[in-house]
Amino acid sequence: MRDDDFRRSDNIDDRRDSGGGGGGFGFPTGGGGLGIGAIVVLGLVGWAFGIDPRLLISGAEVLTGGAPTQQSERASPGKQGAPTDDMGKMISGVLGEIDDRWTEIFKASGQTYVGPKIVLFRNSTNGGRCGMAQSAMGPFYCPPDKQIFIDTNFFKQVETRFKGCSGSACRFTAAYIIAHEAGHHVQNLLGILPRVTRLQQQAGSRAESNALQVRVELQADCLSGVWVNREEKKRPNFLEPGDIDAALTTASAIGDDTLQRNAGRDVVPDSFTHGSAAQRKRWFMTGYQQGTIQSCNTFAAERL
Repeated sequence: MRDDDFRRSDNIDDRRDSGGGGGGFGFPTGGGGLGIGAIVVLGLVGWAFGIDPRLLISGAEVLTGGAPTQQSERASPGKQGAPTDDMGKMISGVLGEIDDRWTEIFKASGQTYVGPKIVLFRNSTNGGRCGMAQSAMGPFYCPPDKQIFIDTNFFKQVETRFKGCSGSACRFTAAYIIAHEAGHHVQNLLGILPRVTRLQQQAGSRAESNALQVRVELQADCLSGVWVNREEKKRPNFLEPGDIDAALTTASAIGDDTLQRNAGRDVVPDSFTHGSAAQRKRWFMTGYQQGTIQSCNTFAAERL
C-alpha cells in the first residue's frame, strides 16, 4: 500500500507512552455471569477485531449508552494530533483517508459525517464507557464514545499470528482492519447498531442474538471494502500487488470457524459472532467490487 500522500488525521489520542489508563471494569459474576472459559472464548473472538467483546458478555448494555458494571475513572489523555513515528503516521493517514471518503459518501446523500477518534495504546488503557481496553482484545470500536482502540503491537503480530502479509502488504492489512472498525462507526451513525442491540435484547436465544451480531460484523467487513473501492478511485495507484490477497488471507484467518478450529474446538455455527472465513471474504469483496452502502445490506441477505 502506498500511503505517502494520505491526509494525516489529527483525531488521534496517542497514549502509547502514558503507561495506560486508570480505572477498571467489572465482568458480570455470580448467578447470571459467564464463566472464565466463556470470557476467554469471547476474548478470542473479540481479538479478531470488532465491537468491544465485552458488549457480548454484558448483554450489549454499553452499546446504547448504559454504564458498565463498574464505572471507570476518567481516562488520562495522551498526545493529541497526528503521531510522528512510522506506525502512527500510517494509522493517522489511513484514518484521514477513511474520513475523507466517508464524508464524500455521506454528503452525496445529504448527510453529515463526523469521523471517530483513534486511541493508540500499549498493553492496556482506560476505554471510557467501554471499560478497560486490553491488548488481548484486539482493535475494537466503542460505540457510546465513538472511539476506536488499537494497541499498535497488534499490527506487528498480524504477520506472525495470521501469516497473512509480509512487507508492504501488512500496511494494507492494517488499513483493512482500521476500515472495519470505521465501518462500525458508520453503522453507529446510521443508527444500525442501536437497532440491532434492541433486537438482540428481544432475542429468544443466544443463537438468535449471535446471528444478528454476525450480520453486524459482515456488514463492517463490506463497508471496509467500500472504502477501499472509493480510495482506489481517488488514488488509482495506492494498492500494490498482493495487498488485496493479504487482506483476504487475514479475513479468512479471523473467521469464527477458523478461530474455533485453531482453539481445538468443534465448529459450531450457532456460536458464530463474526462470520465464517468464507463469509468475511465474500462480504469484503462485495463492498470492494460494488462500492456502495446499499450493497452491504447483510440484514436483507438470505445468504450470508
